[in-house]
Amino acid sequence: MEVALLTVGDELLSGDTENTNASWLGRQLTAAGATVTRVLTVPDDESVIADAVARYHEAFDAVIVTGGIGGTPDDVTKAGVAQAFGRDLVVPDGVRAHLEAKAEQFAADNPEMVDRYEMELDLDAWASIPEGGQALLTDESFAAGCVVESVYVLPGIPAELKAMYATVADDFDGDRTTATIHTPAPEGALVGAVTAARERFDVAVGSYPRKDDAPGRVKITGDDPETVSEAAAWLRERIETV
Repeated sequence: MEVALLTVGDELLSGDTENTNASWLGRQLTAAGATVTRVLTVPDDESVIADAVARYHEAFDAVIVTGGIGGTPDDVTKAGVAQAFGRDLVVPDGVRAHLEAKAEQFAADNPEMVDRYEMELDLDAWASIPEGGQALLTDESFAAGCVVESVYVLPGIPAELKAMYATVADDFDGDRTTATIHTPAPEGALVGAVTAARERFDVAVGSYPRKDDAPGRVKITGDDPETVSEAAAWLRERIETV
């Protein structure tokens, strides 16, 4: 299963916010056996989002889009996805009712905050999803995420992203298997063994340098668990390990 990640946000491109969502999703998907084939970050621009979603939807088994899905002016992620499919944004009655009840409970629990900041939520914007999509709702997020065909639209706030991803995680089971070898050796000393393993076994082998006090890594990935295991054992006999 090949998955593309599309992270949306001007703040990601400017470096104001670190893109931890992409790395977290990459780890989850790889652990599930899926293969992340693309990671792209785009600005809060509806047409740019639409273009990327349309291209990736055609090219990959699934696309995960993360970004603003609430009701502020720069939350255009869902609108961009709707444009990619040529659909309108709609407000399902059940989704709006869910968010309205949630907003009322929040106001009851936080009256001083609501009064102080004169908070008003655009519930239609928070509840909207592309027509024909499946809404995704969690306790952690006010706004509704959604699934449109094989495109998954999730929040940009990390805690909300993780909670909503958990509701669809079972959709990303794959056949990829990974083994990791930790080594104190520098990358230059691994070239021969890594090259030979790639030629000898039907696997992908990558080497990654030491970082701070952590050892380097050799990562073996393939579709057949037995082949991955054999390649890892072969490499362990030829490189220094920790």
